[in-house]
Amino acid sequence: MRKMRALLALEDGAVFHGQTFAGEGEVFGEVVFNTSMTGYQEVLTDPSYRAQIVTMTYPLIGNYGINSEDSESRGIQVEAFVAKEYEPMPSNWRSEKTLGDYLSQEGKIGIEGVDTRALTRHIRTAGALKGVISTTDLDPVSLANKAKASQGLVGLDLVREVTCAEPYAWQHEAPTHFKVMAFDFGIKFNIIRSLAQRGCAVTVVPAHTTAEEIRAVNPDGILLSNGPGDPEPVTYAVRTIQQLIGSYPIFGICLGQQLLGLAFGGKTFKLKFGHRGANHPVKNLATGKVEITTQNHGFCVDMDSIRDPEIEITHINLNDQTLEGMRHRSLPIFSVQYHPEASPGPHDSSYLFDEFIRLMKR
Repeated sequence: MRKMRALLALEDGAVFHGQTFAGEGEVFGEVVFNTSMTGYQEVLTDPSYRAQIVTMTYPLIGNYGINSEDSESRGIQVEAFVAKEYEPMPSNWRSEKTLGDYLSQEGKIGIEGVDTRALTRHIRTAGALKGVISTTDLDPVSLANKAKASQGLVGLDLVREVTCAEPYAWQHEAPTHFKVMAFDFGIKFNIIRSLAQRGCAVTVVPAHTTAEEIRAVNPDGILLSNGPGDPEPVTYAVRTIQQLIGSYPIFGICLGQQLLGLAFGGKTFKLKFGHRGANHPVKNLATGKVEITTQNHGFCVDMDSIRDPEIEITHINLNDQTLEGMRHRSLPIFSVQYHPEASPGPHDSSYLFDEFIRLMKR
């Protein structure tokens, strides 16, 4: 394709120059960075990235192409994609198309030539900022003003945009022993696969599914999935979770943990620049072991706001000491802020799915 000049402007006036390798036009979103060295296809298709412009800190992106098996949802979820250098000629036996073609086919903008190291350092200092990428308006002042006037993530219910419209059953090949209802707040496919591989018949249900509808099915366990944005506006899910506490084993992942924290009477807060990448160290307080984890979230549960003495911390982030896991001392309920299904990332935390199976057996 013909490359076009593009500007990325942040709400604080910072401007970064680049050129397109996919798409054209103008798009808004919160600008964030991901420190994964591989897995750009999984990042692009993770619903937790809705309303965000994602920058990859690894400098070369696109070198192994795109295939039909590694997507984490039914399409690209990011608003736009930023790279230092794009590789237009991928080399991998699984590659079916280029990253540029994939973005263009889905109407998304991809830009390269950006000083991603400078952009990342700026976000780490200033915090995650609203931004705009444009190939049509190349006036830095105009773009910065547009970014400042755009809608941010705080107070916005993005779950409604990514959840499924109707319940659906995941296809499984192995014999099943447990019936799991998985709330789709923006669920990644590999979470469902991880449950199916362990003998679970998984039914994925919309975020607005009621407690009565869950009880009518009477599952063996409930999965609260990951998802995008601010958890506090998702009040309907919090009410449902409160009504289900004590009735079933519950496992929360990422946004699922935040909603569980709100259901326990706690509060959440926005992190300065979030945790996104496949190399975040988390300490398991029960074993003392450090897990290298995959993460993608911009909000966190404030553990000090939960007054219930039955809720205990199980995992902490070693970079900033924020909450990464919690459990109920007497009920079969636990959650983590990171992604045990990885995809991409290490498999250090896959034991958490086995723990969920153990709770359902018990």
